Formats: sequence, C-alpha cells, structure tokens
Amino acid sequence: MNPINEPKFKDKDFLINHIQSVMDFYHPSCIDSKNGGFYQHFKDDGTIYDSKTKHLVSSTRFVFNYSMASIHLKNDEYYDFVKHGVDFLREFHLNKETGAYSWILENNEVKDSTNYCYGFAFVLLAYSVAFKAGLQEAKEYIEETYQLMEEYFWEEDFSLYSDEISNDWNVVSTYRGQNANMHSCEALIAAYEVTNEKKYIDRALLIAESICIRQAEKADGLIWEHYDSNWEVDWTFNKDKPDDLFRPWGFQVGHLTEWSKLLLILERHVNKDWLLPRAIELFEDAVEMGWDEKNQGLFYGFAPNGDICDRDKYFWVQAETFAAAAILANRTKVDKYWDWYERIWKFSWENMIDHKYGAWFRILDSKNNKYDKLKSPAGKTDYHTMGACYEALNTIK
Repeated sequence: MNPINEPKFKDKDFLINHIQSVMDFYHPSCIDSKNGGFYQHFKDDGTIYDSKTKHLVSSTRFVFNYSMASIHLKNDEYYDFVKHGVDFLREFHLNKETGAYSWILENNEVKDSTNYCYGFAFVLLAYSVAFKAGLQEAKEYIEETYQLMEEYFWEEDFSLYSDEISNDWNVVSTYRGQNANMHSCEALIAAYEVTNEKKYIDRALLIAESICIRQAEKADGLIWEHYDSNWEVDWTFNKDKPDDLFRPWGFQVGHLTEWSKLLLILERHVNKDWLLPRAIELFEDAVEMGWDEKNQGLFYGFAPNGDICDRDKYFWVQAETFAAAAILANRTKVDKYWDWYERIWKFSWENMIDHKYGAWFRILDSKNNKYDKLKSPAGKTDYHTMGACYEALNTIK
C-alpha cells in the first residue's frame, strides 16, 4: 500500500473508525440467536466455518468487545448483546453447582470441562466491562468470580494463581504459568476501575510484582512463561511447541510489551516507583529482541540464548506493543515511543489488516505472508486489536 494513503495513526477519529471497522466484520454475523452466545470461527471473508464449537475465551472476549463498543461507539444495539453474551456464560459455560466454567462447548454440550485460570481471568474481565457498560447484575458476578479464583486458584505462598484444575476442583495440575496471571492482573485492574474496591487493585499489584520482579529474577530480568508447582522455571515445557496457542515455548515478545502496558495502567492507580522503570525495561527488551529489521513487524518468540525461536508475526503481538508504546510515549514524553507506535501501525496497516473484508489477519510468516484463510479460530475475536486502540485513545489529546 502506498504510504501516501496511510491514515494518521495518532488521530482519534482514525482509531474510532478502525474499531468500528473491526466490529463491522463480526457484527451482526457473530450473533447466534438460535443457541445463544456467539459464533466464533470465521474465514477471512467472514464465512463461518464452525457453528458448533464455543470456547470460553472467545465467549468472554465477545462480551468485552460489545461492552467497550457500546461505550465508545455510542451504540445502544451493541449493549443488547452484552447481556446476550453474559447470559450465555451463565447458562452454558457456568456449572451453577460447582462454580466451574467449561473450557469448550460443542452444540452447547460440555466438550472440555477443565477449569483454567486463564479462562476465569477472562470471565472476570467480561463481567467487569459488562458492568462498566451498564449491566447492573454483572457487579455481583465480579465478586463471585473473584471469590472462586481466591478459593481454588490462589496460592498464598507464592502470591500467584495456579493454572489448571479438574472440573470437580479436586486435581490441581503441577503446571504453573505466567500467562494466566498476567490476564488475571488485567481483569483485576478492570474490576477495580468499575467497583473502586481496593482488594482488586491490591491483588493486581501483588501479581505484577511477583511476575515482573521475583519471577523475572530467575530469567535474567525477562519473563519466562512456564514453571513447576514451586514456581521454579521450567525451561523445557513445550520446547517442541514454540507456537502452542496458549502455552508457547520461549520468551514471548508480546507478553513483555503486554506487561509493560499493564504496569503503566497500574501506575495510574498506585504509587510505586518501580512500575515505570520496569515497564520501560520490558518494552525495550521486547522491541530489541523481537523487531524484524528485514521485513518489519515483531516476531513471536525468542529462546533463552536470544535466537528467534518463532519467526511468525501474530496480530496480537503488534497490537499490544503499539498500545504499550502509546502509553509509554504519553507517560514519559519521549518521542521514540511515538516512533515505535507509528512504525508498528505502519507495518500492521500494510500487512496485518484486511482492507477488503475487515479485521486483522491472525498470523503471518516471517516474510509477511498468510498461512491460511482462517481469520478467527478459537480465542481470536480481535479483542487485542480493539483493546489496543482503546488504550491509544486514552493517550491521544
């Protein structure tokens, strides 16, 4: 695409219009008016290729999408589907007897009943933004979800959440992961912002400190993904799966910048002098290690020795990084972060955004070519891309 046709990425109207264009890709075709919830599997052209399977991550992220869009795009129709999405979580994903949330449904029947903290984090986020959008009953669901996480996942000795528990809550996996804790931190911040209850922000800060300082000291100041039950680094977990959907091996470029973003958001609410310098360090490490000088864009992951272990370009990595860059630029008044914001947007505009049908492509290879025609498989609802735009909007005067 000719650079002359590129929009002004630091323009509020551009960001709002881009959010609208992404929503237009999914809405209203994602609404499952027959069985409830949302269709979650789309090809590039918007064709639904799986109408049966519903993943907890997508079910909750669609609630986020509709809640935030109803607020920022001033669209009352979107609000109707906030309740639609929450009702589906309560009726089909939630086991009302045990409090468990099923991971995967097929034709609204449970296919995978495992309790994942990662999933609960997005349940908490969904209820928080639904309440923000005006769904009053969601407030009690925020507390309900927090207490379930407190009872079953929280490990007081480590000040972090465990990762995976059986449906009956009796068997706790020995695996521990930072990803579930990162998204729990995100959700707890959101819960605090809509309820003003201090326990949520206190818990978010404790998780951030545990991961970004204590655990990072075990990995040369970076954030490793995988640990054993004593929160010791597991350098070999999924070593043969650097592209695993939820538990990839290697240092994740996008998670370093996502943590940078979260630390800066935390700093809006708590006065801790370590938050800003740590956010800067994580961002600087991510772009230094992850930027593709040859073909532009950010790689997915790098190995402990610094070699790139996954050269693919994922949509969410670009989005989280431009969001962190915008907040850093606004916070520090250092122009190089706006330069990163512009550079990542330029790459994304030219390569990752589908200007024909809308929304973002999920994944490109190292030469910026698509692998397939699947725009939104399990977990991808463009929550990352729209969420990043909302954060950028917060910084642009």
